[in-house]
Amino acid sequence: MLASPYLQSKAMMQHPTAQNLTVTIAAEQHAHRLDKALAEGLGVPASGGFSALSRARVQQLIKAGQVTQAGKPIRDPDRKVQKGETYTITLPPPEPAIPKAQAFPLRIVYEDDDLLVIDKPPGLVVHPAAGHRDRTLVNALLAHCGASLSGIGGVARPGIVHRLDKDTSGLMVVAKHDAAHQALLRQFGDRSLSRVYQALVWGSPSPLTGAIEGAIGRHPRARQKMAVVSRGGKSALTHYRVLENLNAGVSLVECTLATGRTHQIRVHMAHIKHPVVGDPIYGRRRAAGSTDKTSKGIVTKIAAFPRQALHAAALKFRHPRTGKAMHFKANLPEDMAALLKILKRHKT
Repeated sequence: MLASPYLQSKAMMQHPTAQNLTVTIAAEQHAHRLDKALAEGLGVPASGGFSALSRARVQQLIKAGQVTQAGKPIRDPDRKVQKGETYTITLPPPEPAIPKAQAFPLRIVYEDDDLLVIDKPPGLVVHPAAGHRDRTLVNALLAHCGASLSGIGGVARPGIVHRLDKDTSGLMVVAKHDAAHQALLRQFGDRSLSRVYQALVWGSPSPLTGAIEGAIGRHPRARQKMAVVSRGGKSALTHYRVLENLNAGVSLVECTLATGRTHQIRVHMAHIKHPVVGDPIYGRRRAAGSTDKTSKGIVTKIAAFPRQALHAAALKFRHPRTGKAMHFKANLPEDMAALLKILKRHKT
């Protein structure tokens, strides 16, 4: 058995069972939203002494059919509750927090006793989360590194210093122990760690070289998205450079992150009206103005690209033990390279 700091004892994980909680709507909660009333009710010690649940977690349980009234599932978090109504919330058995070691091939660009540099393929989730409990990069890292992985990232994210979205490809650095993790995090903090991306975007940004600065936070209406916000966000700065204007109203750009916010490049490029090609959240399907049949065919291929065309192409940092400058580059993955080849071939 691996003696790792992020492993829990087996005894804590034996015989998980579902738990049923009951909430009766109080007079002062009459006509409140169901999710709000249940979250409030679950936070009151007199209602049973169980731990409070966040409103977001209550919403998830409602939508999953885990909230019932008189045995009937209630799936609408907006439902207005009535005084004296009783609801039953079923908490599913907790899933083990410890990722399993699962061996599958990794594209290891560099490895020593302190760290690894991985070229992550598109489609690979970095760490376990809802809907992706296994076959993630973390699962493969556990199989490859075992107990040596840093535990700073927590039980679900051992070794993970920074992350890439599932459908973004490219370079990541992974810490093998806590001292390396801390040293790399300091470089993120002082911005001495450099990350350069390549992306195919709609249109041609003007000027051809520039900076996009805008705080990023949750979209005020679509909470599953991030956005440039006027208040409450975190400062974000992206430097960009147009490498080449291509066919069908698409450009190849290079983006350098000065900060590391969630979806930063995708949000910033969309903010200046040049979203990343294939981005399912921040992009949009656009057609070129040309009526040329060849161009129309290329536009169809671009519109069918199945993911955001974004790749972490270069990574530079100081080695956490030696202080030596480390610089890595990764070629575009096959799908982006193929699309770029088509765009170059028919460039006008």
